[in-house]
Amino acid sequence: MLRLSALDQSVAVSGSTQDASIRQTLALARHCEALGYHRFWVSEHHSHPSIVGSAPEVLMAAIAATTSRIRIGSAGVMLPHYAALKVAEQFRVLEALAPGRIDLGVGRAPGSDYRTARLLNPNPGQSADDFPVQVRDLQAWVSGLELPEGHPGHGVTANPMGPGSPDLWMLGSSSYGAQLAAHFGLPYAFAYFITDGQGAEQALDLYRRLYRPSPQHPTPQAALCVWALAADTELEAWQHFSGRERWKLDRNKGLLGPLPSPAEVAARPYSPAEQVESDKLRRTALVGSGRQVADKLRALADTLEVEEIVVITWAHDPAVQRRSYELLANEFFDLRPQLRKT
Repeated sequence: MLRLSALDQSVAVSGSTQDASIRQTLALARHCEALGYHRFWVSEHHSHPSIVGSAPEVLMAAIAATTSRIRIGSAGVMLPHYAALKVAEQFRVLEALAPGRIDLGVGRAPGSDYRTARLLNPNPGQSADDFPVQVRDLQAWVSGLELPEGHPGHGVTANPMGPGSPDLWMLGSSSYGAQLAAHFGLPYAFAYFITDGQGAEQALDLYRRLYRPSPQHPTPQAALCVWALAADTELEAWQHFSGRERWKLDRNKGLLGPLPSPAEVAARPYSPAEQVESDKLRRTALVGSGRQVADKLRALADTLEVEEIVVITWAHDPAVQRRSYELLANEFFDLRPQLRKT
């Protein structure tokens, strides 16, 4: 059975403050738990004018305190910025707060511009090239395993210890992350929304072919992170998509800012070149009614043979975002009677 999960990026929207976006993420997590989503992940970005969630481990603690069932995770911690031991400690604390519900998704990308990345890095000699070593050490510390003699961390533990441990995931948008996940026997989430699907088939094939079983994960486990938006009608869905569409067109020109509203988009007619880009975006966008988007997600999951879809939805109006998740839950979990009451 296909699992459905959620990822929220705490997106800044025009006419509101960035701190409100963080509180909206917290509210959305509670909403997705009530709807039956399997997990709820939050992202890490730095000095970004559009995506303002900079500390997933802090936000996860708040989500853990106000939910009781849904798995909570990072998508992800940008590991080259940090010491692996400190990350392991943070997530073992989270595991103590929400036993059996914590996912530690890690990635190699900076989640920022390179100047900001340099300011975040506590060790100027450490770079993304050290990522495999960091993952190896993190895997040991998170799992409570002993690092080998001769390792600087031999005999050091990431406290608090307990009967369980966070579930370590590898995130990626290329074959590099897929091969690393396979090497360490980790679950793998492909960022389909970043590449618009390019490279997904190759990365997932590499992951499965090269997979080395681990004690925690004897078989490969793959998820696909996609951007999607559903509304009560297809026309309404495309209207709400216009903010994301305008944002992407601006981003491609180096312009970043809060997500605009559909009304603001309508006040800025597209140039002929932008219209061509818009038409291209719409041909592959996962947008439509709940049934239309659900059918597209199932087809995508079947094609790429993944067991889980993680949905990201941007909307200027939080009610539109919540409704999108409701409609997809209705299609996947059959919540029609419940949704009629609400």
